[in-house]
Amino acid sequence: MKNESNPPVSLAEVVAARARLNGAVHVTQCTESAALSELTGARIFCKQEFLQRTGSFKERGARNALAQLSPEQARTGAIAASAGNHALGLAWHGRALDVPVTVVMPRFAPLVKVARCRQFGATVILHGDTFDEARGEANRLAEERRLKYIHPFDDPQVIAGQGTLAFEILEQVPDAEAVLVPVGGGGLLAGVATVWHTLKPELQIIGVEPANAACFAAGLAAGAPVRVPTKFTLADGLAVAEAGRNALAIARPLVHRLVQVSEEELALAILRLAELEKCIIEGAGAAGLAALLNGHLPELAGKKVVLLLTGGNIDPLAHSRVVERGLAADGRIYRFDVLLNDRPGSLAHLSSVLADAGVNVTEIVHNRTFAGPDLSRVHVLCTVETRDRAHIGILNQRLAENSVELVHDRHPL
Repeated sequence: MKNESNPPVSLAEVVAARARLNGAVHVTQCTESAALSELTGARIFCKQEFLQRTGSFKERGARNALAQLSPEQARTGAIAASAGNHALGLAWHGRALDVPVTVVMPRFAPLVKVARCRQFGATVILHGDTFDEARGEANRLAEERRLKYIHPFDDPQVIAGQGTLAFEILEQVPDAEAVLVPVGGGGLLAGVATVWHTLKPELQIIGVEPANAACFAAGLAAGAPVRVPTKFTLADGLAVAEAGRNALAIARPLVHRLVQVSEEELALAILRLAELEKCIIEGAGAAGLAALLNGHLPELAGKKVVLLLTGGNIDPLAHSRVVERGLAADGRIYRFDVLLNDRPGSLAHLSSVLADAGVNVTEIVHNRTFAGPDLSRVHVLCTVETRDRAHIGILNQRLAENSVELVHDRHPL
């Protein structure tokens, strides 16, 4: 790691980046949310970066890096590996600056992001099943075609561009006491921490990363980037196997705390944002709220807290599935199996028990073939709408009281 007294990005570089971005990147609102404040016990302000033209904060760093290309590099073009948002930022601002942009995305990249990159004029190459495989191909093409490679989270110019967000929050919520920052490779965290540590050192800077891709925590513990195994996460924009070396060097002495959130917590946060804030937020952008909702940060009760809603680029079909998972995690959709006697009236009896419990049936699958060796029994899979987990408990009690055998319940996460 570089010496902490000479960090890879200085406050002056973030200030210069802000001047470059003036008029090219939106100054997004940071609005107070009465609903989320009531829900969490803190006074919540939402920085609405999902309202950027490309749907995320990533275009800040992309614009700053592209604006500093030499004339020769600008003519030849730039390339990057990205799961989506960095690619969108490069594509949009590359078109604005007349710089040819190529982006290499993993094959699992959300379709909405692939389509929009192409719409913005970028050349999109789908390669590999992981970000590392996409990055390897991007590096190969950069050398082969003499393109400027712009790293999505560890390029100092990208880090400086992301840091411009910090100035806006200082102006919009000057008395903020804590900010929750989603963390993947650490570029955003490093950029904003550079500003806040200097201009408002008492502000709590708290990073939030998915438990299924906790590379930054591993890097902090080791004092250097560490490669970790990653699993699927709803926060696909944070699914990085190794933190950036520059980002870690900058953020390590500046961040007050780092917490991790589960997939169930992310699904609930996405649901709460859709219901209460009427906004569509991708998993990465919901990470801060996920940490607040599930008791990871009780010390923030009553304090002014800023959530960085960093992006909203989630495929509509994926969002609908995540919302359903959130409803299930919230106890508002419940699926369970029961065994019934295979005789007239059994299914009607089950229906009456469900009605008496006050649940709304959305699906019943009546199955004889796969009910087991006892031919006198049938297997019934039920999906119902419930109020909450307490209501599920009431339902299970009614099933037991009416001699309906519950085989097991099912959870999507």
